[in-house]
Amino acid sequence: MSLQAMTYLVVGASFALYIGIAIWARAGSTKEFYVAGGGVGPITNGMATAADWMSAASFISMAGLISNMGYGGGLFLMGWTGGYVLMACLLAPYLRKFGKFTVPSFVQDRYYSKAAAATAVVCLLIMSITYIIGQMTGVGVTFARFLGVSNEMGIYIGMAIVFSYAVFGGMKGITYTQVAQYIVLILAYTIPAIFIAFQLTGNPIPQLGLGSDLVGTNTSLLAKLDQVVTDLGFGKYTTSTAGSTLNMFVYTVSLMIGTAGLPHVIIRFFTVRTVAAARSSAGWALVFIAILYTTAPAVV
Repeated sequence: MSLQAMTYLVVGASFALYIGIAIWARAGSTKEFYVAGGGVGPITNGMATAADWMSAASFISMAGLISNMGYGGGLFLMGWTGGYVLMACLLAPYLRKFGKFTVPSFVQDRYYSKAAAATAVVCLLIMSITYIIGQMTGVGVTFARFLGVSNEMGIYIGMAIVFSYAVFGGMKGITYTQVAQYIVLILAYTIPAIFIAFQLTGNPIPQLGLGSDLVGTNTSLLAKLDQVVTDLGFGKYTTSTAGSTLNMFVYTVSLMIGTAGLPHVIIRFFTVRTVAAARSSAGWALVFIAILYTTAPAVV
């Protein structure tokens, strides 16, 4: 079997899995369609939230940042990840307490103002459209690479798949589809990282192998990596800060606030049973995200 045929098979099987899960977990009521019935467990919700975040905008840009800026580019991850801490402390419990389907509904009840709700709708539309542009661009690039089609066709394929499992399953189907997506993604990412780390350093844990010596030498992996990337014309991989410390601080704060305000992440905290479960699911999301983010510097 050719590599291209194998790619079609794997990608097609993934699509079939996602649509199959959406049909199996299809929504049977309005509450299930919008908030998965409000009965999702914190671990499941944490995994689905992690899959929400580890999308094209985060996943591809993370690889580009670390590749071009070196290890210092990974500092941007502190802002994205810190946004979940901000969300767990200041947003998630209170959103779940009100038990509304949407953020504008929460804003309207909280501030007793339809004008505030309308403002929230406008803000959500602007944020969502801006975010979707980046997401769909990433989808087009990814599918164009793996399926051998144009970027435009890749976008259409991605939109069709998302539309299919979103319409069939609603938030209930999307939740379990995203759990499957996380499992597929994390296995595809960590298994090669483990083998690469073991082959180069003799240490199967990528996070530890990054600071180890190359097998059979007294040369550290980081020193060799610095040499390779500088020979290719890039800056040293071991750079500590991408720009000034003040700029990185401001970037981190802005990324934290931006992450905490993402509508497709906020809605996840309406799907759990209790306020305590909302806090717990935010913590589990951080755990699942950390598995990827701590592996990324060793892979990229």
